[in-house]
Amino acid sequence: MTDRLHAADLQSIVAALRAERTEMLDFTSTLSDDEWAAPSAAAGWRIADVVAHIGATARNCYTPPGLDMLRATSLEQLNEGPVDRRRGWSRAQVMAEYTRATRRATTLLDLIRRTPATRLRVPLVELGRYPLGLLIGGALVFDHHTHLRHDMAPALGRPAPPTDADRMRAVLTWMIAVLSNQVRQAPVAGLDARVTLTLTGPGGGTWWIDEAGVLAPSNGPVAAHVTAPALTFPDWGTQRSSWSDHDVTVTGDTELATHLLDAVNVI
Repeated sequence: MTDRLHAADLQSIVAALRAERTEMLDFTSTLSDDEWAAPSAAAGWRIADVVAHIGATARNCYTPPGLDMLRATSLEQLNEGPVDRRRGWSRAQVMAEYTRATRRATTLLDLIRRTPATRLRVPLVELGRYPLGLLIGGALVFDHHTHLRHDMAPALGRPAPPTDADRMRAVLTWMIAVLSNQVRQAPVAGLDARVTLTLTGPGGGTWWIDEAGVLAPSNGPVAAHVTAPALTFPDWGTQRSSWSDHDVTVTGDTELATHLLDAVNVI
């Protein structure tokens, strides 16, 4: 299973979440009121809405409204509802919730990672089930990292904040877990043999993928090998851009690899 994490992995994810939270607070503190209200690169969301979304997601980790996660029928419904309810909030209100909710979610993650509860598998609408520790930590690090670097900073013409191996490893762990569930639940047409995906650079690694999802490391036959920089995966792996516009190298069965690459859309 790709979503089994050791205690050291979860400790690293806690540190990654703290670092991303600091990055977000630093970034938002420099925004003018016009920038705060400006459109982000996330369709239909202002910069303010992106921050509100992350704050609401963090709040769902520890409050009764988090039951919405169990009742929602789609991730779009789960994400859009809280943002819509916060559109009339002031900047101070959005930032107060974000600051409080992300601090509490980080504290909760640091507590449950030390207990068996971290392995409790929780459903996340159409994305399948995930261990609680990974669901809280992986999803929140991914949300911070991806929205800040691919939806907020570029939309404002600002440089993307730096990252590091621990944060990228947390992002990729979550993305690969989601991808594995997606492939199992909706098999990719034409994916009739094994493909390896190697993401190079900070936090990178190699994963084996076939119609059963993402597999444990294997010495079995591989029909195609995809290699790309880890730093680019959150962009094209969420279909914010096309994989063909990035430094993605394919060896072996190109048609097979293309079937997989065209289907990758981690949401």
